[in-house]
Amino acid sequence: MRADTRSWFSRRTSTASDWPVEALADRKGSTSVAVVLPALNEEDTVGTIVERIVHLAAQTDLIDDIVVVDSGSTDRTAERAAAAGARVAHRDAIVPDLPSRPGKGEVLWRSLHATSADIVVYVDADLTDFRPHYVTGLLGPILSDPSVQLVKAFYDRPLAGVSPVGGGRVTELTARPLLNAFLPELAGVVQPLAGEYAGRRSLLERLPFAPGYGVETGILIDTVLAHGIDAVAQVDLGERGHGHQDTAALGRMAATIIQTLTARIGPGRPEGHELVQFSRVEGEVVPVTWDIPWEERPPMVSLPSYQATRKASSTLS
Repeated sequence: MRADTRSWFSRRTSTASDWPVEALADRKGSTSVAVVLPALNEEDTVGTIVERIVHLAAQTDLIDDIVVVDSGSTDRTAERAAAAGARVAHRDAIVPDLPSRPGKGEVLWRSLHATSADIVVYVDADLTDFRPHYVTGLLGPILSDPSVQLVKAFYDRPLAGVSPVGGGRVTELTARPLLNAFLPELAGVVQPLAGEYAGRRSLLERLPFAPGYGVETGILIDTVLAHGIDAVAQVDLGERGHGHQDTAALGRMAATIIQTLTARIGPGRPEGHELVQFSRVEGEVVPVTWDIPWEERPPMVSLPSYQATRKASSTLS
């Protein structure tokens, strides 16, 4: 890992337990906080998540608004979210004079128009084991340091029914290798595609929002390009349980992320020749750096020795 990246990782990485609720309440002051859940056909999970956020809000006064933005569910997602205590807004009813586009990026973009909070915490609506520290952990750095603009979550992601680890396949096979190669200053971000993150309105309202599943990649890159890597912090939330998509769906997700990244970095050769991955050792996430071979051999015909051999062979024949 590059020295500057390792330094950022040390300075800007924390765990949810580093941010006790009592301290956050003191730091919040008059800052308003909204928790936003983008949702599409999540009737089995959204109600429980909202109930726990409502309970957290009642116990701590850390949360001023809880919004579920429904992007066209055909099940009872909206009803269950409302019954649990959320304010439900339909994607198409937000900025109604602008026709909606499909995908997650559209929902998150419109959500900025659906709440006026100073800080927005995004939480995916398909979590199967949501716990309150998912919110308080993300609020810790952004309420404590005015220079922090964006806080990304990271966690272990079990592959349901298969392995205690192994989730985040698009991260490991697409996002991480590309970011390490073209934006090596982001190599220390453990979960660049995490759907749980907190951002200041003053940041988010000035960023373009990429379509679909490219939205998290775009927000991360654009934040760093505009404000530098120290504007980003990350928090270890432990473990994240959620549903998994099939390989074809992951391929479509990867394609969107590639489009988002290449739109921002433009053409060019990779700058980084290492791959930083992460392992959990005795409860702590530790970066592991691998050298990636990159020096290509020139065409054989350019070697004088090869030319001489070919010339000699031609003469003999």
